[in-house]
Amino acid sequence: MISVDQDKYRAATGSEIEFLRGIIRMMPAGVSVQDEFGNILLVNDAAARMAGPSPQAPMRGLSQRREACEEALRTGQVVVTEEVVKRNGAQQVLLTSHSAVRLSGRKFVISASTDITEQKDFEDQLFRSAYFDSLTGLPSRRVIEHHAHSIIARAGPRDRFALAFLDIDNFKHINDYYGHSIGDGLLVELSKRLGRDLRDSDMLSRISGDEFLLLLSPIESAQDVDEFMKSTLSQLTAPFFIDGSEIFASTSVGISLYPDDGRAFEVLCQNADLAMYRVKNEGKGATAFFDATMEREAVARMKIEQALRLAILERRFCCAFQPKVDIRTHKVKGIEALVRLRDDEGVIQAPGSFINLASELGLIDELTHLVLAEIVKSIDLINDVFGAASTISINVAARQASNTTFMASFVRALEETGFPRRFMIEVTEDAFVAKGHFQCEILPMLRRLGVGISIDDFGTGFSSLSALADITADEIKIDRSFITNIHLRPRSQGILRAIESLSESLGMTVIAEGIETYEELAYLQATSKIRYAQGYYFSQPIFLEQLKSVSPVTSSARVELASRIREQSRHPHLLGRGPQR
Repeated sequence: MISVDQDKYRAATGSEIEFLRGIIRMMPAGVSVQDEFGNILLVNDAAARMAGPSPQAPMRGLSQRREACEEALRTGQVVVTEEVVKRNGAQQVLLTSHSAVRLSGRKFVISASTDITEQKDFEDQLFRSAYFDSLTGLPSRRVIEHHAHSIIARAGPRDRFALAFLDIDNFKHINDYYGHSIGDGLLVELSKRLGRDLRDSDMLSRISGDEFLLLLSPIESAQDVDEFMKSTLSQLTAPFFIDGSEIFASTSVGISLYPDDGRAFEVLCQNADLAMYRVKNEGKGATAFFDATMEREAVARMKIEQALRLAILERRFCCAFQPKVDIRTHKVKGIEALVRLRDDEGVIQAPGSFINLASELGLIDELTHLVLAEIVKSIDLINDVFGAASTISINVAARQASNTTFMASFVRALEETGFPRRFMIEVTEDAFVAKGHFQCEILPMLRRLGVGISIDDFGTGFSSLSALADITADEIKIDRSFITNIHLRPRSQGILRAIESLSESLGMTVIAEGIETYEELAYLQATSKIRYAQGYYFSQPIFLEQLKSVSPVTSSARVELASRIREQSRHPHLLGRGPQR
């Protein structure tokens, strides 16, 4: 029999208990023990911090914890829960395991908690980035697509919903002019207005930069949808005030209806997109419902796209030249190079049928270089017909003008011609008012070569007097919409006088575009100081084939060339009458 010193045993046991208590107290996990009646018997330091200054009350107040403990006592199984605890205004998420034990005939529950708040926050961030737009907080395309699939899956024979595709008009211009932070602010405020009158069953989603999808479910009729969308768009007419800037924005909307326009989300989305593009092409800032003609237009558009790409490969583009004439002396001041397309049958197509599409497809840069190459190849003929002193204008789209990569290559090409001072670059107002690269980087390069600058279609874009004060353009071309029947339109006459005065004070030459009748010319000659004009009254666009058939003429007789061409031509559609690009 082993003799045991009872005092030493008790001393050793007591020190071990204190040691274990110290270990439990300092454990990083929150540990608590309660009896089967819910009385808290032990709480370590970590559990106390998690529960707050008075752990007894908050733990008893957690109904979820109480139910978990009761289940652990009843089943004898470990029960794991996520508990949300609010302390000092902050929210913590605890992952807690509850284990039932029996000691000395009594039942206890040992609970061990770990703070997973940071992990949950990270998981929430991942979830939100996958399913919600970080800027506006709106659901992503994935969410609205899933929602639409769910509605379609449970839809009855009479259930209907609408899918609207919304695109902010001229958003790139807003971004360029005001800056991206203002553009982001506009997206946030606009999304708030769009969502103001939505029902809980509706859903608004931002699917890309300035594009939104709106699902309206359920709906009674197309008329209800039309009235709702018009009301929504009317709310967008009021200005947006963002960081001290007053911004006006409009939105183009295309709408498709389930099941009339499709029974799958992808089809409905595509058809709403087609309807939206119809609005864009017809003036923007309105709504349109999908119809079958839009699908046929899309097919035709695809054929034009294919033909356009093929035409570039086969170099079937050509140049026409339209003179700029001194309306006092009738002498040619310069010419504008206008790109045209020969179709498969050799018929000349005006740019209205392909320029916008070429720009969308990113083919406009290559077209511009083709025009320059055609001019260089035919410069001797151009000089013989129009004179070696005449300027040569080339159109550059606003989006090209702000593209430093394209413009740098184009400027090099102009320099390599050996006669860069002959050229005049025509760009619309958008290029000047945008806070992009054109004024600070591109203009100096063109000025260094002596290339002239012309503001094309002045008065139809985003006219900005403050922007005009900062630039040194050589020409202002008044859009033909102000010139047509000007002798009969007092308001246009007033606008013309204002533009004339403005250009004179800034030292810019004024070109009147689109002169087609003697009455229009006579009015300008009698009432304005404008010296130069362009239009079908003087000459339709002249093609290289026509130039080759004309003998060289003297400067004083060049106007006769224009007159002969005008009189001889009886087929304006073959000469590419239309938007002069």
